[in-house]
Amino acid sequence: MPSSRPDPTTVTPELLRAWPLPEPTGSKNARGSILVIGGSTETLGAVLLAATAAMRAGAGKLQVATVASMAPHVATALPEALVRALPQTGGGAIGPEAADVVRDLAEAADAVLIGPGMADKEATQAFGERLLPHLRGPLALDALGLATVTADEGCVHHLDGRVVLTPNPTEAAYALHVEEDEIDEDPAGSAAGLAGRTKAVVGLGGSTSWIAAPDGRMWRDDSGTAGLGVSGSGDVRAGITGGLLARGAEPAQAAVWAAWLHGRAGERLASSVGRLGFLARELPGEVPGALAEVAP
Repeated sequence: MPSSRPDPTTVTPELLRAWPLPEPTGSKNARGSILVIGGSTETLGAVLLAATAAMRAGAGKLQVATVASMAPHVATALPEALVRALPQTGGGAIGPEAADVVRDLAEAADAVLIGPGMADKEATQAFGERLLPHLRGPLALDALGLATVTADEGCVHHLDGRVVLTPNPTEAAYALHVEEDEIDEDPAGSAAGLAGRTKAVVGLGGSTSWIAAPDGRMWRDDSGTAGLGVSGSGDVRAGITGGLLARGAEPAQAAVWAAWLHGRAGERLASSVGRLGFLARELPGEVPGALAEVAP
């Protein structure tokens, strides 16, 4: 990774006001459709969190694709969504052949988020290898959805930068094939290195968020509280990212705004619930208020 790079831009409300999101209109189609692909028989909650967060971030039309045995539960929990049931492995993960079942929705959606709650690394990698070549973006990859990138960093090059990767430090270490200590020692360099290799925007989560674009731009976001270190929090951030992409935000803008909105949602809960003890499911409900705080 390069030893010298431009100083990162600090994310502030003033910066966001000067970089406004696309203004939504009344139509659900005009506000953009988001397809969230994820979940397993053991981790359905992750895809529910991400899908809810995408809508709270302003997407207009929600579609969710998950394992067939859980699809009826998603349809009940998310009455706003069209739900596609996908073939699953014997272990309850999305199977590789599901790529062919969901391809029509993925190609037609304004943005696609792949990864929240996915299980079985090999099956997920094979799923991505079958689906990703057909996509044109914008696309967000989170959690195990990064498995295909980990195996082949060039697998999203054809998207010409219309991609956001949202790893946590552990996932970034896997993707870069390094020890997690190296990510902790130089998170900015790690984010920049992964962005350069994949030609994608990288939003590296943690106590401080680092957002790197493949053209060398870098941002640092210090919003948030310790309470965000809780199960499901990353799924919410990935969902916000996908929702902003669906609204028409360009990838770097979506990643920067998502980092701040996620952090600010945590701050709002810390003031009303407590510094620790709030739940990831409570974060999406704070996103519209956080958006209103920086509305132009």
